[in-house]
Amino acid sequence: MTRVVPKEMLPIGAKPALELIVDEAREAGATEIVLVISEGKELVRRYFEGAAGVSFAYQKEQRGLGHAVLQAAESVRGETEPVLVLLGDALVAGCNASKSMVAVSRAHGGASVVGCERVPAEKVSRYGILKPASEMQIAVGSEFPVADLVEKPRPEDAPSDVAVAGRYLLDPLVFRLLEDQTAGVGGEIQLTDAIRRMLTARPLYGFVYPGKRQDIGNPEGYFRALEAFRRAEA
Repeated sequence: MTRVVPKEMLPIGAKPALELIVDEAREAGATEIVLVISEGKELVRRYFEGAAGVSFAYQKEQRGLGHAVLQAAESVRGETEPVLVLLGDALVAGCNASKSMVAVSRAHGGASVVGCERVPAEKVSRYGILKPASEMQIAVGSEFPVADLVEKPRPEDAPSDVAVAGRYLLDPLVFRLLEDQTAGVGGEIQLTDAIRRMLTARPLYGFVYPGKRQDIGNPEGYFRALEAFRRAEA
């Protein structure tokens, strides 16, 4: 199906998944939305074209998440407040993760925040993993200063079991750092690596948001998302 319809446009109830993510950003206070798409995803542009406050940027090469985020740099040039970065294939059921992260950021003087979740040890190699700045009990709703983060570590090298989970609220400095970011894991430009560099100049907090992230990038995750949002609307 996704050879014809981009996964971000698969329906969740009456709306495509990506519209739910745009709604999440707007409810968190975003007034300008930049959708980063490839040339094979013109359906996204046709659907959202004409929507107030929505613009588009193209990623012409698939060179990693950091490279995708960099394509929006021109749209945020001159911005001084943190910028939301929401992954188009990650839905969060049960809460507005972005709105909660904005509140955490404001409570810490406008600091950057990454939304996260705890994952089983055998899955840490799939994610960016955070190293909390101090020993503490990390549970749902926890917020904590971050000392470091590592992209897709081996289980024995992981600094914790707390994984970045599809939601970021980042100081605009990260866009400047991405401009000269070298390739990392997998030969790709990793957003995690640019955030690590940002840590030397800006504070970063992790926030284990309530609600459940659903990855619609695979059939099982998509069907779980359908069920989760059906229950949320019931």
